[in-house]
Amino acid sequence: MRGARHRRLRTQWWPTLLPLGMILASDYKFRSRDVSEAVGGGIDATVLLEIGVYGLCALYLYRRFGLRAPRRAAPAALILAWLFAAYCALSVLWTPFPPFAAVRASQLLVTAIVCHVIATRARREDLYRLAHVFVGLVVISVAFGVAVPLKRTPNTQDRFNWLYVHPVTAGMFLGVALLLCLAFLLPNGLPRRFPWPVYAGSAAVSAAALVATGTRGAAVGILAGVAAFLLTARGTRGRVEVIMVGTPILVLLPLLFGDKLLEFATRGETVEQLESLNSRTDLWTFAYQAVMNRPVFGNGMSSARGLFLDALGLGGGHNIFVNVLVEGGLVGGAIFCLLLIVVLTVNLAFTRVGEVRVEAALLLGLMTFLVIDGLTADQMAGAANVASIWMFLIVAWTCVITRKPVRREERHDTREAGVVSPVP
Repeated sequence: MRGARHRRLRTQWWPTLLPLGMILASDYKFRSRDVSEAVGGGIDATVLLEIGVYGLCALYLYRRFGLRAPRRAAPAALILAWLFAAYCALSVLWTPFPPFAAVRASQLLVTAIVCHVIATRARREDLYRLAHVFVGLVVISVAFGVAVPLKRTPNTQDRFNWLYVHPVTAGMFLGVALLLCLAFLLPNGLPRRFPWPVYAGSAAVSAAALVATGTRGAAVGILAGVAAFLLTARGTRGRVEVIMVGTPILVLLPLLFGDKLLEFATRGETVEQLESLNSRTDLWTFAYQAVMNRPVFGNGMSSARGLFLDALGLGGGHNIFVNVLVEGGLVGGAIFCLLLIVVLTVNLAFTRVGEVRVEAALLLGLMTFLVIDGLTADQMAGAANVASIWMFLIVAWTCVITRKPVRREERHDTREAGVVSPVP
């Protein structure tokens, strides 16, 4: 009996521990390396630990569930997630940086495997637990960053972070945590494990820390994500309430805090830096040339980081769509865009279903946040980082609520209609 109980506990916790283990191994660094070492640098203990964690995740899933043929047709979102990961892995064959790309491709495939098993075997309660632990991790990280500020790097002189996590990456953690807190705070939202002030305090900490990171992409992204969440989480009545409350706030904020908002937006940069979006326009011009050289299949996995580093001294495309087009060409770009469209469309459809409305609205808000933030950061289109892993988790969570039998909410008739899902 005791052994069976422990097996059940492990089964309940694996959907939380595996994704968080990969996130911690990928983004929580105890040392800072120059950007040039990311592609051609040697392997140190931190890199070996990161690779080892991904390997252990894959080994655990194999030992726990084995290799079995699927018993039912997979949802379109899951198929597209696998197609994107497989195409990225295939592109290692023609990338100019095969060793680095092979490692990243392996990590992306492990992420897809974890996503698949969560999508097919996890319960909604498991994902609520994952959300709680992730928020707790972020709050503890913020407290550590305040209490133990490490040596500042050129990228973090006046911007908040913790350990050696880049402020842009920290903004992604904080944005996701803030949206999760709002989903727990909303009336009839996700099931709470603690009193509501705990979630309110966590949301306030996440919001304040996000502003302190000085990450403009994350700030705009969280505004869009919160708007998408609130406008869809409570139906028509909720949308009216959000518009009535939100419109005066949007009018008053620039009037009351115009100087602070302008200071945050400019971040002390020169006119030339602002006009070039911190050299991003030069980078995107070079990206256009790289896409034209290999327009159909792209330059291969992880090529954007190496190509831009050699030409401009900047690693990565600093835009998810630029990154995908450079590395995957039109084929990779089409798969990636179709994945985003399907996930957004499915969750928008599920916001009409009362039983899973808040979850669908949350996933819609999370994906909106990552996409808007991805207009100035490329992590979501890569591998082994919090944005990429959460993109796959959104796919998995979407599949979990898709397979949950639900009934469509009637507008003019209180009788229940025997509809399993609003999505064919």
